[in-house]
Amino acid sequence: MPKIKDIPKIDRPREKLLKKGANALSKTDLLAILLGSGIKGINVQTLAKTIITKFNKDFLNITIDDLLTVKGIGQAKALQVYSAITLIKRFYQEQNSTDLIINNIQNVLTLAFDIRDKKKEHLICLHLDSRNALIKKETLSIGLLDKSLIHPREIFSSALENKAANIILVHNHPSGDPSPSKQDEKIAKKISKAGKIMGIALLDFVIIAKNGHDSFYQTLKYDNNLDYVADGFQMGLFDLLEIEKPDYKNAIHKVNKHYFQQDKSKNGYFQLQNR
Repeated sequence: MPKIKDIPKIDRPREKLLKKGANALSKTDLLAILLGSGIKGINVQTLAKTIITKFNKDFLNITIDDLLTVKGIGQAKALQVYSAITLIKRFYQEQNSTDLIINNIQNVLTLAFDIRDKKKEHLICLHLDSRNALIKKETLSIGLLDKSLIHPREIFSSALENKAANIILVHNHPSGDPSPSKQDEKIAKKISKAGKIMGIALLDFVIIAKNGHDSFYQTLKYDNNLDYVADGFQMGLFDLLEIEKPDYKNAIHKVNKHYFQQDKSKNGYFQLQNR
């Protein structure tokens, strides 16, 4: 197997980068520069090619343990590569979340890219203001999603704390298939109904997976055209959330006090205050 010094200078990754620029380099060349050197019997380009070939589309989601399975990659090189990937993802997300207006599904997929290939189910919430500008991205749960374990109480208490006018929920399917399950449909309906009561619209419930994505946008868009609830606010909310804990009544009264006012001229209907 040829050593890197046996390769013509013009074809060596570092020299090629300096003379021709990054666009002239392959992914293997770029990774070879990051690795710096190979090991006895395996030059750095061969090592880089092995990693690219083995992980291919999963490259941005590889772990340190994954890298350590490659012959010639020790802890130091694994940490080098993993740190570089993490740094790139972090800068990418921060750059795309600064005063970002969420106006299409691509914005959502960009912000949720980091959970696409996770081996456990993740549920994240995008808190938005009245312009649909991102206020905060928050991880709500990690693990198996269960309708009985996802309480609108937790979702909307966080939304109120962040002064969100709208929210978008995103969760991943580790199976790789983005098709909505019956459980997904129940969760989307449950949260959407709670949102109408709280005056915070669930704009979309997005499923992201290795093989694509799916969205409840059209269904929720239709639902969100309905009027907000009026009399019977508290009881409707208790029924919806299936909450029997008496201490939650106090939280509901606080929500009424701070976020709703009763307009007697409209037969007791609640109107959302401008925040």
